[in-house]
Amino acid sequence: MPDNEPQKQNKGPGLPQWQFGIMLAGFLLTILVWSTLIGPVPDQTVLPYSEIKQMIRDGRVSSAILLEHEIVIKTNESSAVGGDTFRATTPPQGDPDLLQLLEDRQIEVQAEAPTGTSIFAYILPWIIILGFYLWLQRRMFSNVAGGPGGVAGGLLGGRFAKPSATHETITFDDVAGQDQAKKEVAELVEFLREPERFDRVGAEVPHGVLLVGPPGTGKTLLAKALAGEADVPFFSTSGSEFIEIFVGVGASRVRKMFEAARKEAPSIIFIDELDSIGRTRGTGLGGGHDEREQTLNQILAELDGFASRDAVVVLAATNRPDVLDPALLRPGRFDRHVTLNLPDMTARRAILDIHARELPLQDPEDLDLMAAGTPGFSGADLKNLLNEAAINAARRSADMITRKDLGDARDKVIMGTVRSLAIRPEEKHRLAVHEAGHTAAAYYTPEADPLYKVTIIPRGHALGGTHMLPECERHTLDEDYLRSQLVTLLAGRAAENLLIGTVSSGADDDIRRATELARSMVARWGMTKDIGPVDLRQSDEHPFLGQSIAQPRDHADATAAQVDTEVIRLLKEAEQKATEILSRNRSRVEQLVLSLEASETLEFEEIKQCLDPDNKVTKLNPRKSQNDRKAPPN
Repeated sequence: MPDNEPQKQNKGPGLPQWQFGIMLAGFLLTILVWSTLIGPVPDQTVLPYSEIKQMIRDGRVSSAILLEHEIVIKTNESSAVGGDTFRATTPPQGDPDLLQLLEDRQIEVQAEAPTGTSIFAYILPWIIILGFYLWLQRRMFSNVAGGPGGVAGGLLGGRFAKPSATHETITFDDVAGQDQAKKEVAELVEFLREPERFDRVGAEVPHGVLLVGPPGTGKTLLAKALAGEADVPFFSTSGSEFIEIFVGVGASRVRKMFEAARKEAPSIIFIDELDSIGRTRGTGLGGGHDEREQTLNQILAELDGFASRDAVVVLAATNRPDVLDPALLRPGRFDRHVTLNLPDMTARRAILDIHARELPLQDPEDLDLMAAGTPGFSGADLKNLLNEAAINAARRSADMITRKDLGDARDKVIMGTVRSLAIRPEEKHRLAVHEAGHTAAAYYTPEADPLYKVTIIPRGHALGGTHMLPECERHTLDEDYLRSQLVTLLAGRAAENLLIGTVSSGADDDIRRATELARSMVARWGMTKDIGPVDLRQSDEHPFLGQSIAQPRDHADATAAQVDTEVIRLLKEAEQKATEILSRNRSRVEQLVLSLEASETLEFEEIKQCLDPDNKVTKLNPRKSQNDRKAPPN
């Protein structure tokens, strides 16, 4: 394959247009041959045999042709309906009086030997149809099993190409926020460029590198950047593409891909979503004959088959390293693990810079605020945020992307699209009271994150929201901070109870999150004196997504009841503290409620004007230091 001309990508098992045209032409040819061999049907009218005999008796017939089971007559006159030639089928046992009748009327009689249609004329169309059916079956199996033009053929022929000047090349400069991962992967570039230098000293660079991390952190991008830096062919596929209904197809595709990679060495093989085929063996219903397990066995065999001179690096990506088969992770296979974490604030700023290269920003410094206000965002999320901001600017027919466009895009990504709801005045008031409770508790609690804005505009599934921006990346959560989170979460319900006198279902999500947090404090982190540092969790979390996976409880019922008691105590203490904060600043909270009902969205300075008009409480912007805070007034 030429370096500067990648092969055309096959689109899968479907028949190409030229093959479909051949099939259609063959079908039409079959019909044509059949009709030619059978011959044209003469222009004759079929009549009952009795009527033919009556026409002979009446003297209307001038000539007759006797066939094996038919008689064809020609009359003296032409009928407007059937012409002058008629035919009829003679009785199976024959008619001995027919010949005598013809002789009596002195009719010219011709007798013809039965020509019949050759049996070949009947068999040939079926032979052609059967041939096309067998060819089609073979073609379909070739498509599935990885023959020429099949899925594996398309995988090997169209999924890789050596980077060239005519195609966009991705390098490490296009990967931001993963400096440590880039350093670990960059070592492989020298090996791919000069494998002989390593062979001279007997060094073996890891042939298997496993990229692990949450979705959207740039695992595939990093693999492409490695291929771009090394300027080598790049084989890319997904683990699910190896699995088919036919047993052995996946293993065949693995063999073909590794064979092609060796021929193109030095080269890179990248398998995305490795967990789809690399799960621990022996857990499926198919046992040892399971197609997925056979594919995994073939991958293990191919990794073991590498020699030190094979300049082929295998990269794989997954966000579920906990379910991978241990044989994949042992030395000699995927023995180097590179973790790509969610970017911190500095990394998010660098990622935003890359994706904003071609965007007309009104003020590039707005990206600092976006980087601070997007904790937990992946690189893919940040790219989507900038795209949504550009869409907002285009919707306004503007030439520049403003801070408001970025802020609206951030809110849309986090909370969803703005909904148009007809909210009754009393519901709007309760909603404003609820959000004002969250806002006031966060403002007057020193350990809570600084406020960004509060809104009662419905978005997605939420009717409103209080937004806070962390001052810095938190890698560990101290007890004071967690208790402040409980206070802030339950302050909305406390505000409803204090200012309205009743509570509503609007605190459903707050209570759920507060309960999960309190249970983690008690059962995982040992933040209560009565229970202490004991792991009493009832579920394990996904290693990257934070989703709980239920596990059977392995402690006594009395201990579980004690955990529940401590969780309830933490929640009640947090709600009581929230009520005390709101009661102490009730007039200011009521002013915040009025402003929120009037404006629906309040920024930090507007919140501060309501809750701290005398500037006695210092609540910080995200760029200020934690040490600048002051305690709230008593």
